[in-house]
Amino acid sequence: MIGNPLYPTYQTFLALGIAALIALVLMPLWIRILKFEGIGQQVRADGPKRHLVKQGTPTMGGVVILISVVLTCVLMARFSVELLLVVGATVATGLLGLIDDVTSVTHGRSLGLTPHAKMIGLTLICVVFCLVAVNLCGVTPAVRFPGGFTIDLSGIKTVFQIGDRAYYIPWLYLIFTWLVIAGFSNAVNLTDGLDGLAGGTSMIAMLIMAAIAFMRSDPGLAIFGAACAGACLGFLWFNCYPASIFMGDTGSLALGTAFASMGLITNTEVASLIIGGLFIIEALSVMIQVVSFKLTGKRVFLMAPIHHHFEKLGWAETKVVIRFWIVAAAFGALGFALFFQLG
Repeated sequence: MIGNPLYPTYQTFLALGIAALIALVLMPLWIRILKFEGIGQQVRADGPKRHLVKQGTPTMGGVVILISVVLTCVLMARFSVELLLVVGATVATGLLGLIDDVTSVTHGRSLGLTPHAKMIGLTLICVVFCLVAVNLCGVTPAVRFPGGFTIDLSGIKTVFQIGDRAYYIPWLYLIFTWLVIAGFSNAVNLTDGLDGLAGGTSMIAMLIMAAIAFMRSDPGLAIFGAACAGACLGFLWFNCYPASIFMGDTGSLALGTAFASMGLITNTEVASLIIGGLFIIEALSVMIQVVSFKLTGKRVFLMAPIHHHFEKLGWAETKVVIRFWIVAAAFGALGFALFFQLG
């Protein structure tokens, strides 16, 4: 392990720098490999016309993001069950996204796995995460709100025996876990539609989660959050407009799970809902658009997700991205303040 464990602040910031450096070093090589193999992004046919020039841009940059995060954690952190669980869930979701990206590229379409297949994979990851978090990590199956109000989700459960130890599945909390992980994974995936948008907003959100883990005296999770932010920072060097590579579902699904799992493992789910507010808005814009069109035949937005709506209004892509970064930072500050209220 690099660094002195007596200085967790130093280790956390060093983890951010190391992850960014690894991404900066590996990404050019990965881009060359993808170009040599002819692996590129398939652009939505119904998207903004100016996005057609992005057709064929290398994708699956999330592979390097994941490698950067894992290597940084191996170098910097002392692995605990909590850290192993969060890293494992992130990598597993990244592999699911990788399958989706490969399917998309090989079939020459903008969509890879079917939504049904993707949800089955996410559900399996959520079930394992919930079982380990509750039974081995001591996570309380409850949701805490400001003012001391708590909703206990442990009432309906199934207890089973493995050897000399009893384990249990709290079914309501399992459903809640699925909503949080699957929700944020897909929300970040929907946010990944403009150059630098998902990378920048994820970096901001993971920095806030790293600070929360640090405040809760969990240096391992703080290093993980900082590593995710650092990997996004290194990725942004190549993903800023005009992008040389996209993160693909490999990166967006993994980053969504990383964010959600940190909120769950630290029992700061309510605060994380605020910190990830921009991701929720992106997902809600799609839901509102679909429901409105099915019920009334009319669209609420010029195009969903909502970042495309602002493009259709005439905003430059870079203006949309930077303003969304500002909104994400505002949500992050508000959520961090709420974390202190929750105690």
